[in-house]
Amino acid sequence: MGQEASTPVDESTPPQTLNARTIDAVAAYINEGRAKKIVLMVSLNTGGLYPNGNGVQLIVVETGAGISTSAGIPDFRSPDTGLYANLAKLDLPYPQAVFDISYFRSNPLPFYTLAHELYPGQYKPTISHCFIRLLSDKGLLLKLFTQNIDCLERAAGIPDDKIVEAHGSFARQRCIDCQIEFSNDLMKQAIHRREVPRCTQGDCEGLVKPDIVFFGETLPEEFHRNRELPGSADLAIVMGTSLTVQPFASLPGSCSKGVPRLLINSERVGGLGFRPDDVLLLGNCDEGVRKLASALGWEAELEALFKVHNPEESLKEPSDEDEKSHPNTLDEEIAKITKEVDDSLRISDQHAAFVTENLSLPGRTSSQSSASTVSNDETAVQNPPILEMRDSDAGQHGDRKTNN
Repeated sequence: MGQEASTPVDESTPPQTLNARTIDAVAAYINEGRAKKIVLMVSLNTGGLYPNGNGVQLIVVETGAGISTSAGIPDFRSPDTGLYANLAKLDLPYPQAVFDISYFRSNPLPFYTLAHELYPGQYKPTISHCFIRLLSDKGLLLKLFTQNIDCLERAAGIPDDKIVEAHGSFARQRCIDCQIEFSNDLMKQAIHRREVPRCTQGDCEGLVKPDIVFFGETLPEEFHRNRELPGSADLAIVMGTSLTVQPFASLPGSCSKGVPRLLINSERVGGLGFRPDDVLLLGNCDEGVRKLASALGWEAELEALFKVHNPEESLKEPSDEDEKSHPNTLDEEIAKITKEVDDSLRISDQHAAFVTENLSLPGRTSSQSSASTVSNDETAVQNPPILEMRDSDAGQHGDRKTNN
């Protein structure tokens, strides 16, 4: 496992593996067959080695919410437009309560009102998702580690065994009492009707919840089985994440010394940029992916795949009009969600008092409240779930800084 330097690498320091710290050098490294194990830090799986004409190439990719916002999915943490900022206006004891397992047990309605707007099937894969699919199709993807819960990686056609959903997702659900899996069809029906699903096993009737990691729950075993996998990668790609949520944030540091690490993000995060072979492509995620695809000579393939999922759109560069219209679209969507939650979920003074008493929340800030539901053990999620992609901005329609 590699060690991080304490300061950013000096520009005069030559790379050890790449011929330069540029996107063209990363593309050449891949095209020459030297990237034998590619890991994306968004979401990955262990699956072994995948033969390629040039030998074995394995890439690990890590992604965050920044790659999904261009699909129209609002992020959680943007100060003014994130869902938490809007949920704070409601009668929840604290905004993050919508993802708190203790609060869910007493009042699941806020989560299911939100789930109605975010449930898979309403959004389409972005350019970034399609690029990861291309890596998989070419036998280059070792694993995709994702913090996203929106299932857009699956919608893009990335195989299930290539994905590690560090914070879970809407892909499966189960009873929180008996732990028996719940029918996908029944789940879709309940969410469509804005109803709270209940277990159908015998007399259980326990609450059903998607396999999304809430405050107070441990990360999936799948993550822990695969978390050392970046150590065997030949290239790591990190996209759309602030790398502030542990233990996910530690994944890039697991890459071996001399392994190139490419960051496609709105800003430098974590320890990236501290090693001689770190390449930083700062800015919009989708635009960064386009640049990498162009350097690789994969533009036509990427466009064809994107059009399969988005037949009404093209890979055009964002226009000034797009830049202006996208924030309005997000604001309208968030306002809609906020209004529906507000209309449906007014919590009584009596219930608020119950929550305050049972969760010991008086005088706490949101961050203090969330900390109270999480153990010091890093196996517990230390931040709420992230909708795949808005840590860095991945929008086709413009950059909006987020705090994941």
